[in-house]
Amino acid sequence: MQILVFRILCSLIITIIISLVIRKKVFKKDVEYLESLDKKERNKLLLRIFYSSLIVTANWFSFIYVINHVSVQAGAFAYMVCPIITAVFAFIFLKEKLSTIKWVSIALCFLSIAFLSLGFVTEVIYSVIIAVLYAAYLMLQKRIEGLDKLNVLMLQLLISSVFVIPIAGIEHVTFTSDVNFWMQIVIISIFFTIIPLFLSLYALIGMPSSTMGILIYINPIVAFIVAFFYFDESSTVQKMIAYFILLISVILFNYSFIRGMFSIQIREK
Repeated sequence: MQILVFRILCSLIITIIISLVIRKKVFKKDVEYLESLDKKERNKLLLRIFYSSLIVTANWFSFIYVINHVSVQAGAFAYMVCPIITAVFAFIFLKEKLSTIKWVSIALCFLSIAFLSLGFVTEVIYSVIIAVLYAAYLMLQKRIEGLDKLNVLMLQLLISSVFVIPIAGIEHVTFTSDVNFWMQIVIISIFFTIIPLFLSLYALIGMPSSTMGILIYINPIVAFIVAFFYFDESSTVQKMIAYFILLISVILFNYSFIRGMFSIQIREK
């Protein structure tokens, strides 16, 4: 909770300085755009920002909790599953088309989840919750149009802080003067909160949600490496089989992307 609270507040302060001081004209333009919308459209847009704020806050909290109290592998598994769940959501809610090979990969993904749940129900439940929350966040982001993405991020952080601060009081989160702690929080806020979220919002402007999900795979690959080689987490045969099935699912899901990369390399040669 301490990490979450100070991460959100620090990120909020940084985005407020950027939006209201450095990019003041852009912020004013967004205010004028909101005022130009009719009441129904404006409320619909603001509600999407509100819901997305709650969802991404829940995603952060659940991920931090899982990493600290369950396992790093569970967090990594969540972000391996996330892009595929995002693709399903995109098909259902945004009517994005999926190829046959992607449907096969989706089936394998759910097979992997089912197989892993036979012996590690708690890890699977947490992983799916994290994945679903982030997929839902991406869906809502796709529907937030007309506003500058950094200003949207500032509003989301502001709404998140309104909900998180009272919880912090209940949980007795205390302020610390530890310089090392604050250096880490600033690094997390800039490089692992503001920049990734801003880039994901910007990418969603002209990129299908299912394709955008490909980039998320960098996260779990690094997380699995950290889990095994830094935290010395062990794995079972069942987990390895489930991860292998999911790996095949990921390869199939990104088959056209991988094939395109190889064809480009061949042409260059």
